[in-house]
Amino acid sequence: MSKSENASTLTQLDGTRLRIGIVQSQFNSHITDALSQACISELINLQVPEKKIQLLHVPGALEIPMALQAMARSRSFNALIALGCIIRGETYHFELVANESGAGVTRIALDHHLPIANAILTTENEAQAIARQTDKGRDAARVAVEMAILLEKFT
Repeated sequence: MSKSENASTLTQLDGTRLRIGIVQSQFNSHITDALSQACISELINLQVPEKKIQLLHVPGALEIPMALQAMARSRSFNALIALGCIIRGETYHFELVANESGAGVTRIALDHHLPIANAILTTENEAQAIARQTDKGRDAARVAVEMAILLEKFT
C-alpha cells in the first residue's frame, strides 16, 4: 500500500462493521465520565453503531487490564479502549499505578493481538486532566477505529 492510499484510508474512518469495548475507571469519575462521553460521541461520529459499543466500569486504573483481558478473551471486539485518570499525589503510588496499568494494557494488546487505545491520563494535577479529558477521549476513539481497520487487512 502506498503512503497516499494509507493516508486516504485513515481520513475516511468507517467503523460501521466494528464492535468496540471500553473499560472506564471510576476513580476520578468527574474526569473519566468526560473522557467516556467524548470517546463514545466520537465512536458514533465514526459510524460505530451505538449497540456495538460496550462500556464496563471498574474501580480504578489498576483494574482496567483485568477487564480488558476478559473482553479480549471473549473475541467479541475489533478493538478496546482504556479510560482512566491518575493524578500525581505526594507519594510513589502515582508511579506504581501509572506504570502497572500502562504495562498491563500493552500486555493484553500484544497477547491477544487486539488493538487497545490507552487513554489513561497521567497528569501532575487536576487542571491538566480537565484540559485533556475531551481531546484524549476523542483521540482514543479514533485510534481504536483506525487500528481495527488497519489490522483487518492482515486477517
